[in-house]
Amino acid sequence: MFLRHFLLKETCCILRKRLISSVKTGPSITDAAMGRISQVTKVIAEGGYEKIFHQTFEVAPGEKLKKPYACYLSTSAGPVMGVFYLSNVKLAFCSDNPLAYQVGDKTEWSYYKVVIPLVQLRSVNSSTSRTNASEKYIQVVSVDNHEFWFMGFVYYDSAVKNLQEALQEAQNLRA
Repeated sequence: MFLRHFLLKETCCILRKRLISSVKTGPSITDAAMGRISQVTKVIAEGGYEKIFHQTFEVAPGEKLKKPYACYLSTSAGPVMGVFYLSNVKLAFCSDNPLAYQVGDKTEWSYYKVVIPLVQLRSVNSSTSRTNASEKYIQVVSVDNHEFWFMGFVYYDSAVKNLQEALQEAQNLRA
């Protein structure tokens, strides 16, 4: 009984630390926490990540969503909160909210999306901040040398593992 209680307490502590670390990535902890709550509400209301993936991206015949990960994409304008989707065909990211941009004197709004076919991946690299070990990043590099930096994963180790496996599978297909 004691061991089970201890393990449950330790698991909760680890998850709390991961969640706090992922929320710290946002502009403020309150905004990031509210964003995560909003994201979970959207996922429930729209029928789950699989359904959202199919509605948001063009899906090839036989394509299956392997894993979704809530995270941030680093951009020149700052981190963008969204969902990173890993399928058996591609990796994709879509922001949780539309972002504003200027077209002449008019403000337009659009979701920030990134789509990279797995066969176009060159590398997947995990990285940790030298000054703060809880800040962990995943660098994704395409074969045409475009770099994408993702951060704020609650399940960072799982994301790295699954991305590296997807890269290996894609490289085996190219060989």
